[in-house]
Amino acid sequence: MTEGQKNLLLKNIVALIVALKNIRDIFMTKREESEFNRAETERYARHIILKEIGGQGQQRLKAARVLVIGAGGLGTPVLSYLAAAGIGTLGIVDDDTVSLSNLQRQIIHDTSNIGAAKTESAAQAIERINPHVTLEKYMLRLNNSNAENLLISYDVIVDGSDNFKTHYLLADIAEKVRKPLVIGVISRFDGSVTVLKPYENDNPSYRTLFPVLPPSSMTQTCAEAGVIGALPGVIGSLQAMETIKLITGIGVPLVGRILLYNGLGGNFNTINYK
Repeated sequence: MTEGQKNLLLKNIVALIVALKNIRDIFMTKREESEFNRAETERYARHIILKEIGGQGQQRLKAARVLVIGAGGLGTPVLSYLAAAGIGTLGIVDDDTVSLSNLQRQIIHDTSNIGAAKTESAAQAIERINPHVTLEKYMLRLNNSNAENLLISYDVIVDGSDNFKTHYLLADIAEKVRKPLVIGVISRFDGSVTVLKPYENDNPSYRTLFPVLPPSSMTQTCAEAGVIGALPGVIGSLQAMETIKLITGIGVPLVGRILLYNGLGGNFNTINYK
């Protein structure tokens, strides 16, 4: 056999392997799709048609358990988009009730729910968005005594809280129980998103970014500093996107990178940290 014939044979073998892999992927996707009922298949059709997601990716979303801390400004788009995306189980943590001043940005709630627990109000909205989602509601404030037991039963944690104390608590506990944490922060016209997985591959932790908890005199909540109503929609949607990437294994999550958004300037910047 000549060298040219050997190369041709090798190319044919490689082509056959690729073809068999494609056939297998198509078969697996069809099999995964068949596990959805007709309504689910139609609901998630725009996901399933994406080659990066397909039936297998949608099954991963359906099997996933995501805990969202806060059903407020950031929690609103996170919960809404994750529910619409077909996350199987959503946990909602919030100890607050809906107030009139929330409605300028927390669009998962409405005027009729003023005074209701945010967990209940958000759950009602999610059930309208996607009745296939299982909801687990926790009307409580996270602390050192309850956080670990709560976080350990979920696959991904999303931080939509509005204070540094909770950011640090979640970052420390998520690292301890080896769960990915998607953190969003907003203030006035600016926001940021990052993903933390410090328990693997020598990835940086939250304390790499912020070594010590800043004094309360140096930080302000949205209630103190103000926030433009559309900003949580931008940052929360990015958090939902990062969560979907983590669950399905597509793309490159914002691990070791922080995405900064300037609303007034209308620009995004990404900074690496380690």
